[in-house]
Amino acid sequence: MSTERDDSLLLPPVDAGMPGGHGGAAPFTAGGVEGYASARPDGVDDFTDTVDLRPLAEEFAELLAHEHHAPSLGPGDTGLLDDLASWGPVATPVGPFQLVPVRIERDLPLVTRWMNDPAVAAFWNLSGPDATAGHLRAQLEGDGRSVPCLGVLGGVPMSYWEVYRADLDPIARYYPSRPHDTGIHLVIGKVADRGRGLGTHLLRTVADLVLDRRPSCDRVIAEPDLRNTPCLAAFLGAGFRLTGEVELPDKLAALIVRDRCLRWAL
Repeated sequence: MSTERDDSLLLPPVDAGMPGGHGGAAPFTAGGVEGYASARPDGVDDFTDTVDLRPLAEEFAELLAHEHHAPSLGPGDTGLLDDLASWGPVATPVGPFQLVPVRIERDLPLVTRWMNDPAVAAFWNLSGPDATAGHLRAQLEGDGRSVPCLGVLGGVPMSYWEVYRADLDPIARYYPSRPHDTGIHLVIGKVADRGRGLGTHLLRTVADLVLDRRPSCDRVIAEPDLRNTPCLAAFLGAGFRLTGEVELPDKLAALIVRDRCLRWAL
């Protein structure tokens, strides 16, 4: 199965249509902040789909450079996900990448725009101005078992992620969960970033980041809709394995797993 057909990569939570279905970070860069460039490292200038993200990247860099020296707040600071907000940037084959916990006042317009893309809305059911805000707030005001993040590549926010404790989530009722199982959901935000293999690289990066930063976690799991074959292909290309099918309330899902013990084999 090809790993390049990641043109959807629209993996929603079990209860994506209902807010709370899963019920300051170290700085990333733009314009030379912390030594990274603001342009995408692959040389592709594709900031033309609906909005120019360069001013947003510069604003993010300024905010996060300030927050680097201040105590961070929010769900990423709880022990349930080993202080996700402090995980920092990592090198990838496509450039420096960082998970940055969402802040409503800064990020809601961008995430809402992505969720209103018809291709995304078909799987997430979060279109409309209020649905996305409610979904984010339910996580941010919760106990930290699910952390919504922006994926920032080369200084530019380009994807939305949810990292969550699968063993504490409703999904645990549908498969033989283990303590500290960690789940991930992903949306590649811009149409221009889909179908280029970016999703496969970033899924492997984030899964490995979870295993590196969460020593108690032995498995990273995901439950994409079986109809979303490009998404499945990207996960399988990123070292996940298909373990079966699960009938969830809103979809027939593939249960896919990246195991710590098989990390270097797949």
